Amino acid sequence: MESFVIVVTGATGTVGSKVVAGLRERGESVRALVRDTADVPAEWDEGVEPVAADFADPASLDAALAGADVIYLLVAVHSEMAAHERNVIDAAVRTGRRPRIVMHGAAGLEYRPEGVRFVGAHVAGYDHLLASGLPWTVVAPNGFYQNFLGQAESVKAGRLAVPGGEGAVSYVDARDVADAAVQALTTEGHDGRIYTLTGPAALTHAEIAAELGTVAGRAVEYLAVEPEAALTEMLKAGWDAWRAEGMVELYGLYAAGHAATVSADVEKLTGRPARSFADFATEHSAVFE
Repeated sequence: MESFVIVVTGATGTVGSKVVAGLRERGESVRALVRDTADVPAEWDEGVEPVAADFADPASLDAALAGADVIYLLVAVHSEMAAHERNVIDAAVRTGRRPRIVMHGAAGLEYRPEGVRFVGAHVAGYDHLLASGLPWTVVAPNGFYQNFLGQAESVKAGRLAVPGGEGAVSYVDARDVADAAVQALTTEGHDGRIYTLTGPAALTHAEIAAELGTVAGRAVEYLAVEPEAALTEMLKAGWDAWRAEGMVELYGLYAAGHAATVSADVEKLTGRPARSFADFATEHSAVFE
């Protein structure tokens, strides 16, 4: 019997690595796209086939996607991310097998918000996917709880400083995103569906600061940084300008209250409720104490 080929792009990232692990827990073999096959996670076993590919190199994508039945399309945040998504979709078309694409997008992409380059790139990729004629599913997460781990030093100093204004955001655990993606990859009935993946509640950044303060054992103040000041700090920290400007745009979306929708799609896909931010913070309390 011919094997079923599941390909995961972005296989070593925050979500992609968890998708690979989740597929292996289900006994699925995985073809994992990486930059260098000599540098792969130590936990990958013989059921994971690392394949070197470059999103900007169509020939490498043709080789990596040969024989694919379903593809998890996840690209890194990058100035060429829209082109990278298009290149994977085009390579999938060239296989001649009509593999199903499960695209990792962004919450709200179907509403086509303007002025946020990260979401705009996913909208362009989504439009290209629709035009390809391939069967498709989109998992569209909001921002990740895990992003706050990068704020640990600031939290230890008693502050959470981001340009999020007063808007509430339905952040989600990256593990829930991966679990939902695994379900979409391995079961039927998802064609033509956009799943919006959020946590169980929309929280303001002041409420998030309070939750972090609870686990840190000290008061944590939320400082609503002005966008221009946030951009200056990111550039000083070494961020490339495209990504830094994009983050400020994304926080502008948050501040305007356009990321507060709460969806039950995590539970629809996984059969269990999405993890709460309070539980996430408690689980990672040692990072913030």
